[in-house]
Amino acid sequence: MSQRILILQGHPDASETHLCHALADHYCEGAYAHGHELRLIDLASLEFPLLRSQKEWKTTPLPASLTAAQEAIGWCQHLVLFFPLWLGDMPALVKGFLEQVLRPGFAFEYVEGNPLGRKGLTGRSARVVVTMGMPAVIYRHLYRAHSVKSLERNVLGFVGLSSVRETLIGGVETMSEQKRNAWFRKLHELGGEAK
Repeated sequence: MSQRILILQGHPDASETHLCHALADHYCEGAYAHGHELRLIDLASLEFPLLRSQKEWKTTPLPASLTAAQEAIGWCQHLVLFFPLWLGDMPALVKGFLEQVLRPGFAFEYVEGNPLGRKGLTGRSARVVVTMGMPAVIYRHLYRAHSVKSLERNVLGFVGLSSVRETLIGGVETMSEQKRNAWFRKLHELGGEAK
């Protein structure tokens, strides 16, 4: 069954192609080959300000440069977010983007007497694909994948995305071509399955 998939490319360096871009390309190829509808947003191509207060987050309008991105999030059934791990977390660009687009009234609503509110993006699934220099097994077991787990639970889960899966790809600086191609095949397969 065909799915509406949104790819959020969160690598902040638009000056050259990185592994995150190649992985997303293979995911897209697999999705297209299986008849899924796709939209792709390259966060590095967007201009938007950082939010600096809770009041600003609640009351200022969404920047016009992010209107199409927020609409695409509402359109999708499955969201796939790609980014490199920087200083143990998502790049600031990704965090700033999520803070802007996942606003009250769209991603969730306040409900009196309910501290969790009403989730606005239910019925959608997600996958987070993270590249990193350290071995993924170290990040997963020693560091407990803390920042990815926080993203999954405190951001994506908070607004209603369920079935959030992760793909952690480590050792990227020393990865062999054989291993890189194996990851490309895996992402192509995930795209075909819309997972």
